[in-house]
Amino acid sequence: MTQDDRYVIGLDYGSDSARALVVNAYTGETLATSVKYYPRWTKGLYCVPSKNQYRQHPLDYLEVLEATIKEALAQCDPDVAQKVVGIAFDTTGSTPCFTDETGTPLAMLPEFAENPNAMFVLWKDHTAVKEAAEINELCKRWHTDYTAYEGGIYSSEWYWAKALHVLREDEAVRAKAYSIVEHCEWLPAILTGVKKSSDIVRSRCACGHKTMWHPQWGGLPEEEFLTTLSPLLKGFRDRLFTHTETADKPVGHLTEEWAERLGLSTKVVVAGGAFDCHMGAVGANITPHTFVRVIGTSTCDIMVSSYEEIGGKQIQGICGQVDGSVIPGMVGLEAGQSGFGDIYAWFRRLLAYPLKKIIANTGLIDEETKNMLIKETVDSIFPALNAEAEKIPIGESGIIATDWMNGRRTPNANQRLTGSISGLTLGSDAPRIYRALVEATAFGSKAIVDCFLNQGVKIDQVIGIGGIAMKDKFVMQTLSDVLGMPIKVCREYQACALGAAMFAATAAGLYNKVEDAQKAMNSGFAIEYQPNPENTAKYAELYKEYQKLGAFTEANV
Repeated sequence: MTQDDRYVIGLDYGSDSARALVVNAYTGETLATSVKYYPRWTKGLYCVPSKNQYRQHPLDYLEVLEATIKEALAQCDPDVAQKVVGIAFDTTGSTPCFTDETGTPLAMLPEFAENPNAMFVLWKDHTAVKEAAEINELCKRWHTDYTAYEGGIYSSEWYWAKALHVLREDEAVRAKAYSIVEHCEWLPAILTGVKKSSDIVRSRCACGHKTMWHPQWGGLPEEEFLTTLSPLLKGFRDRLFTHTETADKPVGHLTEEWAERLGLSTKVVVAGGAFDCHMGAVGANITPHTFVRVIGTSTCDIMVSSYEEIGGKQIQGICGQVDGSVIPGMVGLEAGQSGFGDIYAWFRRLLAYPLKKIIANTGLIDEETKNMLIKETVDSIFPALNAEAEKIPIGESGIIATDWMNGRRTPNANQRLTGSISGLTLGSDAPRIYRALVEATAFGSKAIVDCFLNQGVKIDQVIGIGGIAMKDKFVMQTLSDVLGMPIKVCREYQACALGAAMFAATAAGLYNKVEDAQKAMNSGFAIEYQPNPENTAKYAELYKEYQKLGAFTEANV
């Protein structure tokens, strides 16, 4: 560390936990990392999986914010904290919440403290399927199709569908709600002391991809459209926003309160917020014609295009194309799968049922031994499945599955869809079913790649980031074989947080543009998977079966 060193903090808020990275702003070197799980979320509070209801309390976000930053700084030399010049956030999305006039999430008010409808509605919450269908129907008959830059289909995972669903469900929230905030907008507002909802800096990334905001029609959909959709939306447009900002611009500085709580200086610049995968793509050194896959519980696929290349194209079936949502000065393209790692986790829970419901209650062994046995066995399920599944020849089992257990995000969002498995026999064992699930997630990925390619979007390389990309060789090799493309894996495990750090450094004025921060701070790649041409040919035939099963499944929803 030298006298001239400067540091930034990138915070990545995922579905289950948040992580903070303390990064050298000039070299990209990670000095410290801290990961904390959301305490209430971990207990399953406010969620009803059987109804696809997933809510998160704002206090979870604040508590892990303080805990991760303090823990990460404690791992550094004492003078690092005073050399931190910027901080930036990425979060899941669309994860909106109703606020009062001060911009305070309603769940932070005593009377709403235990009300799930007053909390942040996590991206994976699919309670608003009906509302999404109504939005799509109205858009197709309105004089302006507000989904034109959203891929042509509005999803139940997004802002307006969720807001309308909550307003219909909860009279108390309806009476108190003044405005709406996305998670990635609220955290910068909190740290900079915003006291009015109208003063919250709105995220270009969040608003462009999820609220149907676009300069072509003056921002948000017109008031008449919203009130035609439902009278309950009356007035929200005027209380929301017209302008949005890219995440490379400063929102403000840390307040005295937050500087003291975090052990930082009030000189620290707070950057604008964006979604995790968009900042993750920057952290993975995205460039035009690069297909970046953030692979975790779900996947998010990000590309960027120059204005000249994208021209007047409106790419159908994806999750939007937004000027500046990834790299300012380029058009960001988003796609993804609503389930990836979550599908494997579901299968593990299925297999672990006897352990957690039968062995956990046995009187044959003591409690400590039971707990150790259950943990060791559950932790060993994936390594054992991978080892056995890898030995099974492609197509040998006859089992085909779809990857829609949490609905389909792209191509062509449809959250009514459910997963399906065909070809089961009495000889279908756990490794064969698991292999079919892995292949299904790879086939779903191919459908997305084909969606881009078929509409003239060029893909030269694929980059994978996230836990599965770093750890699971079987899944990644299968994905490479199915796509028929090499896949580079980002060296930095916390690529989303690294991307946030790049935005923090840019907002703090250390770089003129995000691309300069990328060049200086990127981590390079840890490994590259190469497709096996023989396997690719075999998977091309299985992919046809996947498409047939998918068509049958969708026709019978």
